[in-house]
Amino acid sequence: MSLKMVDHIVDEHHIDVDFEMIKKVKEMIVASSELTLPKGTREKHFLYDIVANGRNGIDVDKFDYIVRDSRACGLGCNFEFQRLMETMRVLDDEICYRAKEYLTVHKLFYTRADLYRTIYTHPKVKAIELMVVDALLKANDFLEISSSIEDPSDYWKLDDSIIKTIEIAPNQELKESRDLILRIRRRNLYQFCNEYTVPKENLEHFKDVTPQDIVCSQKNGGAILKEEDVAVSNVRIDLARGRHNPLESINFFKDYESKEKFPIPDNRISHLLPACYQDMIVRVYSKKPELVGAISEAFENFQLKTYGIKAQVHETPEKKKRRL
Repeated sequence: MSLKMVDHIVDEHHIDVDFEMIKKVKEMIVASSELTLPKGTREKHFLYDIVANGRNGIDVDKFDYIVRDSRACGLGCNFEFQRLMETMRVLDDEICYRAKEYLTVHKLFYTRADLYRTIYTHPKVKAIELMVVDALLKANDFLEISSSIEDPSDYWKLDDSIIKTIEIAPNQELKESRDLILRIRRRNLYQFCNEYTVPKENLEHFKDVTPQDIVCSQKNGGAILKEEDVAVSNVRIDLARGRHNPLESINFFKDYESKEKFPIPDNRISHLLPACYQDMIVRVYSKKPELVGAISEAFENFQLKTYGIKAQVHETPEKKKRRL
């Protein structure tokens, strides 16, 4: 869609831009995706690592949002992107970093992971996200939201105003969506039941947990659960390279007289650095407060059935189970 949007803006506003320039802009947008063009078609390959870096994950997009979001959320930010900007250089058509900035690079990835854990995927943030998604899905048949996602002339109009449109519309067809948005306004959110971190030895073959998995783990007795009563959030937090260490694909140089680039293994720097580079967190929510207890029990049964242990840190608080 970003590529379509570039063409739409240029055509709609009759912008006089050289075709080759537009082509380069579009190539840079998809440089880190599977849509990227073969390297043989490019000049100065390092230019395509600046905006969206598919080579090692260090790009100006991260520089921007890590500093901005840390400040906006009142968090401290130990990562100093200016140091990297001032000391980086190009060797063999690749952006490399001064060896003494190894820990600065390390902080980039760990600050990003910390933001994902504490802000972007906070349990209440994910609860609201799940509710917004449900509200949009329920409103889709009436508002035909999904019909606007292919054409950029319609797509750009899909912003937060869609929530207000649903909220103030009198139509009966939007009642379920309106009720969900009202619940968000009143902070009557989907109830977070519990979570667990997938054991390290199970990460490689992990499959996303679904509401069906939880419902099928319910034992006889008590409230009968339905899939529509349960919401599951599978949260993946990594250092931008999945289960791999992003620093393995970064090259460094000794000093400004040096023309040689080289990687730096973790064990050459510190033995305090992690041996695992990805967390997978499974969270379960109840859409109805009165079902927290039943869903929490089914979630525990699922863990026992899947891993042979309760992987969660503690049981769901009794106070939360009794909340109506």
